[in-house]
Amino acid sequence: MTSQDSSDSRQVLRSAADSGPAARTVRSSIELPPDSVFPFLGSADRNLRQLEQRLDADIHVRGNAVTLTGTAPEVALAERVIEQLAALVARGQEINPETVRHTVSMLTDGGSDSPAEVLSLDILSRRGKTIRPKTLNQKRYVDAIDANTIVFGIGPAGTGKTYLAMAKAVQALQTKQVTRIILTRPAVEAGERLGFLPGTLNEKIDPYLRPLYDALHDMMDPEAIPKLMQAGVIEVAPLAYMRGRAQPLSTKVLTPSGFRPIGELSIGDFVIGSDGKPTEVLGVYPQGFKDIARVTTQDGSSTLCSMDHLWSVYTRSDRRHGKPPRVLETKEMIGNLRAAHYHRYELPLLSDPVQFASQPVPMDPYALGLLLGDGCVAGQATPSFATRDPELADALEAAIPGVRLRKTSEIDHVINRVRTPDEVITLENPVTRAMRALGLWGTKSNTKFIPEVYLFNSANVRHAVLQGLLDTDGGPVTQRGRTCRVQYTTVSPRLRDDVTFLVQSLGGVVYVRTRAAAGRKPGLAQGRDVPHRSDAFVLDIRLPAGLAPFRLARKATTYAAAGAKTPRRYIESIEPAGTEEAVCIRVAAADSLYVTEDFLLTHNTINDAFIILDEAQNTTAEQMKMFLTRLGFGSKIVVTGDVTQVDLPSGARSGLRAAAEILTDIDDIHFSELTSADVVRHRLVSDIVDAYDRFEAETERASLGNRAQRRSAAQMRPRRH
Repeated sequence: MTSQDSSDSRQVLRSAADSGPAARTVRSSIELPPDSVFPFLGSADRNLRQLEQRLDADIHVRGNAVTLTGTAPEVALAERVIEQLAALVARGQEINPETVRHTVSMLTDGGSDSPAEVLSLDILSRRGKTIRPKTLNQKRYVDAIDANTIVFGIGPAGTGKTYLAMAKAVQALQTKQVTRIILTRPAVEAGERLGFLPGTLNEKIDPYLRPLYDALHDMMDPEAIPKLMQAGVIEVAPLAYMRGRAQPLSTKVLTPSGFRPIGELSIGDFVIGSDGKPTEVLGVYPQGFKDIARVTTQDGSSTLCSMDHLWSVYTRSDRRHGKPPRVLETKEMIGNLRAAHYHRYELPLLSDPVQFASQPVPMDPYALGLLLGDGCVAGQATPSFATRDPELADALEAAIPGVRLRKTSEIDHVINRVRTPDEVITLENPVTRAMRALGLWGTKSNTKFIPEVYLFNSANVRHAVLQGLLDTDGGPVTQRGRTCRVQYTTVSPRLRDDVTFLVQSLGGVVYVRTRAAAGRKPGLAQGRDVPHRSDAFVLDIRLPAGLAPFRLARKATTYAAAGAKTPRRYIESIEPAGTEEAVCIRVAAADSLYVTEDFLLTHNTINDAFIILDEAQNTTAEQMKMFLTRLGFGSKIVVTGDVTQVDLPSGARSGLRAAAEILTDIDDIHFSELTSADVVRHRLVSDIVDAYDRFEAETERASLGNRAQRRSAAQMRPRRH
């Protein structure tokens, strides 16, 4: 029955004193639908007794008629209470003394919200039990969780802060608003520390997390919870363990000046993000010793990280349906890396080439690539170049001022310096001079390399060097019915690694295999056998769309006609790698990704998650900052706590109190205050909270009074001269 229905069915009988002052007695009669009388009264009239205790008006029930007697304000309040209770009965809600108490409290406070609307807001239903707010402040708290990204629920024990947050988290998971739930608490209670408790690590932790487990079992199928926890969909951990997405101190991270150990980074340093641009390091969090795994991709790239380190990955289904990447912990993927014959998890690649600072170079980068491929700079004669393609000879001559190529055979060209008429002083060959400056003069095919000034240079410079190398010692490989790949061969281990660096820094993928010299069939030169003296390294290369691997016309035409496949990187294996001291970092990049070893992209922020921090009054200010700044895209955070029950060591400042002072003016962050009126446990809990509040207030007033008396006495005391 709605409020309007109740009003229509109500018969109001006013006494003769009706027109007098409000203090005079009035009488009102309300008729309830016959089938709602028993639910309204409750078992053994317990609801009626609660109404009589809470309302000043006299209440009499006869049949389905409820008669109210009292002053006009008392009767008016009683009418509104009964209307709301009748509306709840009409909606199928169970009425109990707690419902009566909360309804009276809401209407007494004078708010405009309808108790029937508040108390019938269903969040979750399971096995006939429905979870819903029971007070107006709880309703506002739940609404704030829906409307804001970060919500602080602050209030005394028993006000439903954590329980309602858990219900909203489970609801968000079930409706696929988030992909995981993370529940955490600081492991500090009543002065105890984990290390002093008996038992294994899990046995030490479980007592601190038991309230969260209990709430989960109220809201979900108990048999499903272990499976969801094993799959990482639900994570329950102390705060100190939740932040441990980390890499060993020695693990290399790419910075604008090259790779550096992550353990050397500080706040304010810059690393390279997924867009190839520098992104600032906003946080560095030492993690102590962690269990470490080596994550290896199908192209042979690998890096080290902790078992709970985060990875942004795509599945085939994600790609097929155009979905964004999902975020998984390392341990979640172990044993689940294949789907039929396919790799299950694909890692993102650089969306754009890495942007290193542009530097001047002593030789055109394309010309350098050509000379590293088919040039002779062994240092015993004038530099030379061997090619059957006149196009490459012309390109080399055009790229290096002051030289010309003199053809000495079908493939051999000597690189001579162009002399001027009447030249007296003999000048050094420009190629020789540049090669000496770069440290390449005197290198042979198995010792050549790409100087760092070219490796750590602009994307255009790196691309040009790669094109020169591929135009000489590389080429397109076509197969019927398959896309074209690029293959490059070298006998220099260092050049192999440098070319891999170039390709990966441009957003490509390289597969490397070795052809051993021993046992290989000899080559032929002018009809005679030439044994292989060095192992050969074959690199299969895939470059992103729009990045042409060749300038040589015949190769570029073949490559364009066959079509190139988009480079992909998949996780091949995850193997334990012992225990090491580790650290985690937080970066400013919007997607939280940064480049680690072998140009692998990883990150350290939690996306698409509903995160609850319980008992937050026992966090330090530093822990609270660390926790809040881990917020990722598509995530929601609820922080709950009671600022009157801080168990931190003496002198430590509560992170919850600090947050309440610092963050109140930030949009999308909401602070919900709950009071003793919102306690939904035994009625004594509310009375106990109020009693303690009164005692503390009186103690504070007495303390202030004593200090004032002492100051007054000190001022009246005669001074000695």
